[in-house]
Amino acid sequence: MDLIKTFEALHSIPEVSFQEVKTTDYLETLLKAQNIDVVRFPNHTGLTAQIGSGKPVVGIRADIDALWQEVDGKMQANHSCGHDAHMTIGLGVLSALKKEEASLKGTVRCLFQPAEEQGNGSLSVIKTGAADDLDFLFGVHLRPKEELPLGQSAPSLRHGAAIFFEGKIQGDDFHGARPHQGVNAIDVGMMLQQQLNRLRLSPMLPHSIKMTKFMAGGKSPNIIPGTASFSIDARAQTNGDLKGLQTLAQQCMDSIGSVYGVKIEGSWIDFTPGAEVSSEAEDILAYAIRQTQGTDMLAEPIITPGSDDFHFYTIERPHLKASMLALGADLSPGLHHPKMTFDHSCLQQGVDILTCAVKKVLKP
Repeated sequence: MDLIKTFEALHSIPEVSFQEVKTTDYLETLLKAQNIDVVRFPNHTGLTAQIGSGKPVVGIRADIDALWQEVDGKMQANHSCGHDAHMTIGLGVLSALKKEEASLKGTVRCLFQPAEEQGNGSLSVIKTGAADDLDFLFGVHLRPKEELPLGQSAPSLRHGAAIFFEGKIQGDDFHGARPHQGVNAIDVGMMLQQQLNRLRLSPMLPHSIKMTKFMAGGKSPNIIPGTASFSIDARAQTNGDLKGLQTLAQQCMDSIGSVYGVKIEGSWIDFTPGAEVSSEAEDILAYAIRQTQGTDMLAEPIITPGSDDFHFYTIERPHLKASMLALGADLSPGLHHPKMTFDHSCLQQGVDILTCAVKKVLKP
């Protein structure tokens, strides 16, 4: 398989979450041309591709969606997170293993998963049953240059957990000349921001919580707003720590609402879990990095405050042994930057590492 040509084709058809129609069609056509079994997901975009049979079953997750962002002054779908590279690597692994299918003692299945950027595409795939019989699951993600240089790889990517709160301060507007007649929602919001900044867990635990949106008032400057909407972004390295941060934030909102005599209501949304890494899966990836790239290219596990819905697989299917490969790519200026670029030679390195990892399980 020509990895560069495949990457360029996928890069040219970016599509946002659950709208990856052309992408799914391209993947299916390419896979069927190699006589690889393909099953499209029945209710949304994406598909599974499989070779071999029987147990154990080793999975590879490749996310397929792009971001919607401004590029050169135009809003458009854009592959600035490397998912086009992840798909290319998944295709490359299947292509390499197809040549050795007769000697595989088990099954390899690639999950070409939609909607990672939306944070819940993995849950949709899980509902199809595609992960139910997996024994191992390996993911892959390109890493920024300052995190990993080209050639180096880490056997696990330990994402943090994240969740958001969409809330509303509910009250009545009143005249700017009579501030004694009500509660200014801006005052409430300022107090909430100050108190959120004071929330702390142990300094040994990476975490943060902050207000990311606050909207109050209208076109008339002589009306004091009684109502405001706001958003909170909360993150922690582990799922348990995030739960603790949520509890503190909820207590903060309840107490401020009580002090001001207003309702602060809302809901926690879009939870993305922190990494639940299998030591066995991590060891297999470390072995594969050493075997294909050399011992000097094996980096320590990467701890990052970013998040990825890959980790829903292990939370929803606790039997699953999973780890995500962190792949050095000299990526710059950074993930999600509209002009993100990387060294395309990492594509072959990713294929080599994951192919070796699968063979470690299926060719003991």
